[in-house]
Amino acid sequence: MKLSICHLSKQYRRDFWGLRDFDIELAPGVIGLLGPNGAGKSTLMRMLATITQPTEGTVQWNDTDIVKSPDTLRAVLGYLPQDFGVYPNLTGVEFLEYMAAIKGMDANTARRRIDELLVVVNLVNAAKRPLGGYSGGMKQRVGIAQALLNDPLLLIVDEPTVGLDPEERVRFRNLLSDLAGERIIILSTHIVSDVEATATEIVVINKGRKIQHAAPEKLLALLDGKVWQWIIPSEALTALKQSHLVSGTIRRENGIQVRIVSEASPSPEARLVSPSLEDVYLHLVSGNGVRP
Repeated sequence: MKLSICHLSKQYRRDFWGLRDFDIELAPGVIGLLGPNGAGKSTLMRMLATITQPTEGTVQWNDTDIVKSPDTLRAVLGYLPQDFGVYPNLTGVEFLEYMAAIKGMDANTARRRIDELLVVVNLVNAAKRPLGGYSGGMKQRVGIAQALLNDPLLLIVDEPTVGLDPEERVRFRNLLSDLAGERIIILSTHIVSDVEATATEIVVINKGRKIQHAAPEKLLALLDGKVWQWIIPSEALTALKQSHLVSGTIRRENGIQVRIVSEASPSPEARLVSPSLEDVYLHLVSGNGVRP
């Protein structure tokens, strides 16, 4: 099983490309797609989900071009878009039954699958309530359930933890880890901790282009010996941000503890610390990362 993306591009205006010359080949596992808002993540997700056609390039699912034969992928696809809408007058169960019918599932199979998923997303007690009365987090969980209805081989989730509380976010991360066996899961987000907890591979994208694609360990190695930490006076922070990439700050009783990404020691008081994925991500999207 593989998903091959070759020179994929999407042009929205003559002078604006949402995605440009994107190449990647994916095998089963959780692939974290990291990038700031507007980086091109949703554009890529919509093309992979066969909703938007590319301007240039190809996407192949097991060597079949999904632009020419979209139903080949749609039969095994689960998709949770970033802007997921619901029908407010339908109950949770009714909505999932409706989505199962759209996916071509028979009624008995759908009923069993819906019962399973309501437990997975912790909505059993709210299943018969109208969706219009659901909180944002509950609607997001219904969205996750509909994406999993057909037990997809390719699962695409775009900013899936937006609106989830910390406990729900951990539950969802664990769910993704459990699902990542013989399927490809693409998790698109700007929240580094979501990717850090689940991804077997990470793709960093910015301004419509792929910057890096590697295992988390290899990305961390990019900043080995380049992350520094020390405490500075509060009033010195603004000037420091103008001269260095500050990847983290924590207020302490004697000042502000800062993390700096730098080739050389930025201060006699600074000490080397182990890099985090947050450090790497900020380093790459700041324009300092080298494209492969």
